[in-house]
Amino acid sequence: PWLIGLCVIGIIYGALVAMVQADVKKLVAYSSVSHLGFVMLGIASMNAVGLSGAVFQMVAHGLSTGALFLLVGVIYERRHTRLIAEYGGLWKQVPNYAVCFLIVMLGSVGLPGLCGFVGEFLILIGAFHWSPAMAAVGVSGVVLGAAYMLRMYQRVMFGELDTAKNGKLADMTRGEVAVMAPLLALIVLLGIYPQPFLGMIEKSVATTLKQAGLAPSSRA
Repeated sequence: PWLIGLCVIGIIYGALVAMVQADVKKLVAYSSVSHLGFVMLGIASMNAVGLSGAVFQMVAHGLSTGALFLLVGVIYERRHTRLIAEYGGLWKQVPNYAVCFLIVMLGSVGLPGLCGFVGEFLILIGAFHWSPAMAAVGVSGVVLGAAYMLRMYQRVMFGELDTAKNGKLADMTRGEVAVMAPLLALIVLLGIYPQPFLGMIEKSVATTLKQAGLAPSSRA
């Protein structure tokens, strides 16, 4: 019970701290804390659905958060600042970058059809089997995650392009697109067709539960 409680606190605390960040990189970093709270919640639920979701979420988190850090690096190399207030209207100037950022950001917040949704959904189902109340509180972390990510994206990508330096930004190069393409493909693939990956996880989850003296529940 204490571990479940700490997981939920980590989810909410990480999301609230991310929400007030003025630096894009720090926002992504604290969002990572919140997402890993979900991973721990799935592990602490100690059932097949929750554990499968936790392992899947670790993969999905590595893809989406890794891609977010890469994209923050791309824009930092051009402007040498990560402050959200320094941007605005980038969709008009760097549309390819904006589209890549949009897909990765939506994958991070758990949009259905992208990788983040599957892991978080399974984790919350597993947590619900253990404690409906804790699962309900955990859901608020999903809502907060969508709030701070969408707010950040709106401030950076939309609005007026009223900073002279932003008007000179170059869009992503072919090399940068080539680096991002496999990550984007996996973010979408894991969201629309997760079963092969869940199948690979299933045996390890069953073995873990057996070693812990717990009978595996229904297949994830």
